Amino acid sequence: MDKISIIVPCYNEEESLPLFFAAAEKIRERMSVEFEYIFVNDGSKDKTLTILRGLQQALPELVHYIDFSRNFGKESAIYAGLQASTGNYVTLMDADLQDPPEMLIEMYAKIQEPDVDCVAARRADRSGEPWLRSVFSRLFYKIMNKISETPVVDGVRDFRLMTRQMTDAILELSEYNRFSKGLFTWVGFNTEYVAYENRERVAGDSHWSFFSLLRYSIDGFVNFSEAPLNLAVYAGMTVVFIDIIAVIFVFVRALFWNDPVGGWASTVVIILFAFGVTLLMLGIIGKYIAKIFSEVKGRPIYIVKEKK
Repeated sequence: MDKISIIVPCYNEEESLPLFFAAAEKIRERMSVEFEYIFVNDGSKDKTLTILRGLQQALPELVHYIDFSRNFGKESAIYAGLQASTGNYVTLMDADLQDPPEMLIEMYAKIQEPDVDCVAARRADRSGEPWLRSVFSRLFYKIMNKISETPVVDGVRDFRLMTRQMTDAILELSEYNRFSKGLFTWVGFNTEYVAYENRERVAGDSHWSFFSLLRYSIDGFVNFSEAPLNLAVYAGMTVVFIDIIAVIFVFVRALFWNDPVGGWASTVVIILFAFGVTLLMLGIIGKYIAKIFSEVKGRPIYIVKEKK
């Protein structure tokens, strides 16, 4: 019998967990496969761990959990869950039921088709999402697919069903700075997509603010593209070219019109522009250096405090 490992990252999900588990159990009863729940408690401050302990004690063969020593982030929780999974199929799901558990039935049927290694859920629309977040999300996918050799499909969530072979390939990518949406594509394998209508959380508040999503997007750009560094080079060359033109202009004007004092405003503007571009480019380069620094330190992706 096939076995599906369901990996569920959790951060302050005490309200959502009972609802999620009840919904997932209804799907398990409808499928002729074995389930394995792997909940990863990512440093929750509420009663998430207490609920997970209760579920594990009630169903020790079915439910397992990993408790981090602190909050390491969703990417670390995903990696920990992948490492702990034992099923020949592995799926990632959020506890807030924005990932419909009933889709597992369709995804499991589709992954049985020849040459299908992964079935990913893709939102057909962004209804219910704040308009500003929708605008920037679409912009992110457009820019990402322009500057990166690793395409990321717009609207695709982490919710997907993967074969063991693909899961093991992702586990070989053990970098500290992780961007799973890019990693899923980078490893290759054939992925099919199933569409669904966007859903809102069943309980609790979203843990993703606008600025946290912005930081996540920047990490995606840096991890899977050299375009920002190329931008720094091109911008530097452009500023140097403008400066050369400005120097020639000032020299010619002083030589023929003998007006060394005039034009101070334009000079100040050029200086401020050059400094602004320089600071921007240093910031881009510094971001890459920071990523390199965090990688070479070799710190663990996560630290487990409790595991059952």
